[in-house]
Amino acid sequence: AKKRRDHVLTRMYELNYIDKKTYDTAVSAPLNASYHALETQIKAPYAAELIRQQLEQMYGDIIYTDGFDVYTTIDSKLQEAANQSVRDHLLAYDQRHGYRGASQNLGRPDLKNMEYFEESLEEFPTVNELTPAVVVDMTQQTAIVLRADGNMITIPWQGLSWARRQINSDYLGKRPTSTSEILKLGDVVYIMQTPQGVRLAQIPKAEAGLISLNPQNGEILALVGGFDYENSKFNRITNAERQPGSSFKPFVYSAALEKGYTLASTINDAPIVVENLDNSLWRPQNDTHRFYGPTRLREALIHSRNLVSIRLLSLIGLPYAIDYATRFGFSSSQLPQGLSLALGTALVTPLQMANAYSVFANGGFKIVPFIIDSIRDSRGKILYQAKPLIACDNCSDKKNSYAPRVISAQNAFLVTSALHDVIQFGTAVRAKTLLRNDLAGKTGTTNNQVDAWFAGYNSHIVTISWLGFDQPQSLHEYGNRAALPMWIQFMQTALKNQPDRALLQPSGIVSVRINAQTGKKTSTADAAGRFEYFMSPYVPQQDDKNDDEDKGDTATTQQQEENNNPTVY
Repeated sequence: AKKRRDHVLTRMYELNYIDKKTYDTAVSAPLNASYHALETQIKAPYAAELIRQQLEQMYGDIIYTDGFDVYTTIDSKLQEAANQSVRDHLLAYDQRHGYRGASQNLGRPDLKNMEYFEESLEEFPTVNELTPAVVVDMTQQTAIVLRADGNMITIPWQGLSWARRQINSDYLGKRPTSTSEILKLGDVVYIMQTPQGVRLAQIPKAEAGLISLNPQNGEILALVGGFDYENSKFNRITNAERQPGSSFKPFVYSAALEKGYTLASTINDAPIVVENLDNSLWRPQNDTHRFYGPTRLREALIHSRNLVSIRLLSLIGLPYAIDYATRFGFSSSQLPQGLSLALGTALVTPLQMANAYSVFANGGFKIVPFIIDSIRDSRGKILYQAKPLIACDNCSDKKNSYAPRVISAQNAFLVTSALHDVIQFGTAVRAKTLLRNDLAGKTGTTNNQVDAWFAGYNSHIVTISWLGFDQPQSLHEYGNRAALPMWIQFMQTALKNQPDRALLQPSGIVSVRINAQTGKKTSTADAAGRFEYFMSPYVPQQDDKNDDEDKGDTATTQQQEENNNPTVY
């Protein structure tokens, strides 16, 4: 900085812009330059990189020189909550699966090699506030560690006792009773600060992501694409194509409702054998490895019954279901041409899932997610203003653009009603801790527990959480344990002081008392009676022993022959 300053002063003097006295005073002035930058208001590196990529596509390299001001849709409060939730629950998952040991051992510490230890620690990065340190002393149940800045810190037993040794992905060692069972002198470890004090930590091997958006217009409110951007710049929200597992089932059920099935239609939850094209046999199972017999579709979705979902897909027809799923923004090329589609074996990104679930949240409209709200040049002139597609029925204001309707309001209401019960009674019952009556959602776990998802929403916010390994391997946990708590923590902030915003019941939906076993219309005297929602054309007939099929079942069962489906036994 001094060389550059003095060079400019010299040229100014040589060209007679300043006199000798001014020049001498300036070059003898003390140097007061320092590194500086605008203070970052919110940590959102994955969002910032996504914005940079979009700007470069729009304007090219001039974005680096012309001083653009870019205003985004990110809500700083929600982004902070998303950052914290992803960090907390990825660390919690990692610690549930044991301590993998020190990064390195620098040898036995003494006063002569403290400087060497400090220099060595400079080679280890700080990762999302996890700080490297080296163990320099131990007691029975404490460890004293040295940081690169020379500070000594004591880790109490409360911060050590979690560290059962990870034997392999399936087994942990016994609970430790002393520090020496966990650490050795000279071990390079990571530590983290918690409200309870300093804690032994480790950089997670798994990854996670969270995206939240406004389903009414597509504004991206928060986006976290991984544990730490400096450690891995790969954005798992926009670029990671993963299997969604059971969180894909609502799209199959929505397709069935469009064909005349109802939430009261019953399908047999019984063993299935599917003959594949190569003559091999596929024998799918429920997660519980049990069979439940005739099951109403609402109950099947609440409890994520795999066998019902497969039979339902077979009945409505695979080509029809694939075509129907494209209404939600999925490409037919990413959807498998087999009945495993019912179990979520497509490859999709979390952003696509957020976009798709927005259709249910806003009552049937396909919005387009966006993150740049406006762009101004260095003089404040507006260069770009987003004009999002707005979810609105019967709106005609020419100033706005409106999202196309892709499913009926009645269909969206029925799916949301069932997904509301997933939280009230099903696989996502943990979310009841939010004490809300306007939430709906679906857990997702893929084969061998490789991916864990939760997709949840009300009419004003959709949030998707995902957890998995970049190189797929089993998490040994289901979505309701690995991904749902992350979603819950974020939504505690997102919904704070917000009124309940349940999806309104549209016209064309009626409530009818049915028999819980048969799904048929019944009287108030029926002890097994309960109320169910129906589209007006598909209200079931009165319960009758001689009547084996309701209107919806008949219409859809007949369709099986027309679709040339794979054989299901």
